[in-house]
Amino acid sequence: MTCFTMDRWTDYGVGVTSKSMPKPPRDSASAPEPSSSAPSAAGASAAPAAAVEPVDLSGLVYGRIPIENVSPSVLGGRRPATALPGEDIRIAATVYREGHDALGVTAVLRDPQGREHQRTAMSLNAPGTDRYEGWVRPDAEGEWSFTVEGWGDLYETWRHAAEIKLGVGQDVELMMDEGVVVFERAASEAERPESQRRLLGEIAEQLKDRSIPASQRFARAADRSVLEIVAASPIRSLVTSSEPLPLRVERDAAGRGAWYEFFPRSEGAVRDETTGGFRSGTFRTAAERLPAVADMGFDVLYMPPIHPIGHAHRKGPNNTLHAGPNDPGSPWAIGSEDGGHDAIHPDLGTFEDFDDFVARARELGLEVALDLALQASPDHPWVQQHPEWFTTRADGTIAYAENPPKKYQDIYPINFDNDPEGLCREVLRIVQLWISHGVRIFRVDNPHTKPLWFWEWLLDRVRKIDDGVVFLAEAFTRPAMMQGLAKAGFQQSYSYFTWRNAKWELEEYLEEVTRETAAQYRPNFFVNTPDILTSYFVEGGRPAFKIRAAIAATASPLWGMYAGYELYENVQRPGAEESIDSEKFEYRPRDFKDAEVRGDSLAPYVRRLNQLRHEHPALGDLQNLTLHPTDDDAILCFSKTKTVQGPDGEHEDTLIVVANTDPHSVRTANIELDLEALRLAPQDRADDGTFAADELLTGESWSWGDRVWVRLDPFYEPVHIVSVRRRR
Repeated sequence: MTCFTMDRWTDYGVGVTSKSMPKPPRDSASAPEPSSSAPSAAGASAAPAAAVEPVDLSGLVYGRIPIENVSPSVLGGRRPATALPGEDIRIAATVYREGHDALGVTAVLRDPQGREHQRTAMSLNAPGTDRYEGWVRPDAEGEWSFTVEGWGDLYETWRHAAEIKLGVGQDVELMMDEGVVVFERAASEAERPESQRRLLGEIAEQLKDRSIPASQRFARAADRSVLEIVAASPIRSLVTSSEPLPLRVERDAAGRGAWYEFFPRSEGAVRDETTGGFRSGTFRTAAERLPAVADMGFDVLYMPPIHPIGHAHRKGPNNTLHAGPNDPGSPWAIGSEDGGHDAIHPDLGTFEDFDDFVARARELGLEVALDLALQASPDHPWVQQHPEWFTTRADGTIAYAENPPKKYQDIYPINFDNDPEGLCREVLRIVQLWISHGVRIFRVDNPHTKPLWFWEWLLDRVRKIDDGVVFLAEAFTRPAMMQGLAKAGFQQSYSYFTWRNAKWELEEYLEEVTRETAAQYRPNFFVNTPDILTSYFVEGGRPAFKIRAAIAATASPLWGMYAGYELYENVQRPGAEESIDSEKFEYRPRDFKDAEVRGDSLAPYVRRLNQLRHEHPALGDLQNLTLHPTDDDAILCFSKTKTVQGPDGEHEDTLIVVANTDPHSVRTANIELDLEALRLAPQDRADDGTFAADELLTGESWSWGDRVWVRLDPFYEPVHIVSVRRRR
C-alpha cells in the first residue's frame, strides 16, 4: 500500500505546510513560563519542570486527508503513465478521513508547463470501499502530471446534518447559524465569480432571519441553484494533495491505428521460367499494393526486415533445414556480404527506392513501420567485427537462437553483457539511420530476449532525438516481462488477444487490458501473424475471420492483420501453429484483386470496420470499454462511449458490440445493458424507455431497452456493431 507524503493542507484559506506546523498557543494565565527561581507548588525540594518539547510534524506519510494507491502510477511514479491527445484517462485513489463529515475528492490535471488544465470531481466506486474514480482528458502531446485532492465538504456536511435535525426538531436554530458560517465563508472566497459570492451572501443573510420558518430557509439553502454552484465549485476545507504523478501524452500513432503487414519481396514477385523459382518483388512493385492497403482504411504499413539475408544455415520452405538455390531465406536472418542492419537487400532496391516507397505511402495516408530485429545471421558483418556481441559456447562456437524445441540455426542472438556500451551505440546509430529515411515506427522483434535496462536507455534516448518515434513490442511471453517492456517505454505491444477466443476468455482479458494494465500497456490486437495461425481459424472457417476482425477492430484502438487474412488463409503446417508454406521462408504472391471480384475476400468487411473506426471517436480510446452480461456462453457484449465536441456542442458517441464467438452455430441471448454506461440523456429515450439502435454493418435499426434479445448467425452476420442514436 502506497501512502503519499503530505505536501500541504489548507483550511479556511490558511495554508499549513507539514514542515512548518504552528506550535500550540500557550495560555499565559494558566501556564506561566517556567523559571528556575520560581518556587514550586510542592516546595523547594520538587523537581524542576521539564522543558516543553516541540512537536515535529515534518516527514509524516499521511496528510490531513489520507490519500493512498493513486493510479495510474507506474513504478511509483519513476516511469510515466501514458496517454494520447484527447484520450479519457481513469484516475483512481483510495481517500478517507476520520469521523463522519462529508468528503470530496478531485483529480487535477496539469499541462507540460505545470498549469492547471482540468479539475474533475471523483466519485465513489461502491459504498464502503473508499475508492474514488474520475476521468481527465489531456489535449496535446507532452509531459503532463496529475494529482488527487481530498477535502472536507463543508456544505454537504452541513446540509446532511441540517436535514436530519430539522426533521426531528433538534438544534434547529443552531443548524441555521452553522449554515451562516458555511455560506459566509463561501461568499468571502476571492476566486469565486462575483455573481456566486453575491448569491451565497444573500443566502447567509436569509439563514439569519428568524422571522422566516427554518424549513423555508433550509429549502432556499438547498435548492437547485445552490446545488449546481457547490457541485461546480465546492466549499472545501482541509484540502490535502497527493504527490504529483507523471503522465506522458504521445502522438496518436503510439496508441491508435490499424496495422497491415506484408512482405515487400512477395508483392510483385514473379516466377522465373528458366529457374523455376521466383524473382523477388521490389519496393517499386510493392508500392503498387499500397493504394489497396490504404483503401481498406489501414493507417500503418509494416514490413518485416528488409536487410540482406545470410546464406549460412539458410532455412528452406516450411522451416526445413536445407534451402535450395532459389529459396530466399528468412528476413530475420539478417546480414550477408551485402551488409547488415544498415543495408537494404539488393533484390528490393536501393535507399532511393525505399525513400520513394515511404513517400508514396505518406501520400496515401499510410505510415511505414520497419522491423527492428536485434540478431544476426552467421554472415553478418558484426560476427567478424564484434564477436564479443554474441554468446560463445563451451566448444567455442557461437550460440544460435533456440526456444526449445524450436531451433533457429540461421540466427545468432545478441549478448549485451560483454560490450553493452558498444552495442548501445551501434543500435542507436541504426535507429537514427532509419529515422533519417522517414521511419518513425519500429516493430521490435523479440524484445523480451534483451535486457530491460537496454530498452529503457534506447527508447528514452530516441525520444530526446524525436519524441514522435513509436516502438511496438513483439513479445508473446510472460505477463511480467510484457508489462516490464511497456514500463520501460514501449508504446504498444502484441498481446494475448491472439489466443483469447471463448467469451469468458475475452471478457477476462478485456477487463485486464482496459482497467488493470492500461496505465502503461497498450495492446495491439493482431488477428494473425506470419508466426501464428490458431486452430480457431482452421476449425471456424470464414465466420471465424469475421468474428475476430470485428472484435479486434472495436475492442482496442490498435489492431492489425497480416496479408492473406482477407483471403481466409487457414491451412496450418502440420505440427505447428502457423500457415503452411510460410512466407517467412518463401515468396508468396497473392491475387487480392481477383479474390475480391469473385467475392472471396474479406477486404470489404475490413474496409467497413476501419471506416467505423475513423468515424467513431469512442473506438479510439482503450479505457472506456464496459462489459454487459449475456445469458449465452458464446455471446460477448461490450460498449464504448465518449463525449465528443461537435460543431453544435457536445454529444455522446456510443457503440455497442455484440459478437457470437462460436463460428459454428447460431446463438441467441438476452443482454442486460448498463444504461448508465451508455450515458443516455432523457431526450434519447422514448416514452417507453427504449432508445434507437442503428446497426452499422447491415443498416438495420431497432428499439432497444435495458434488456435486449439477439440472434446471431455466424454464416450471415456473427457480429452486431450498433450505434446509439442521439436526439439533440
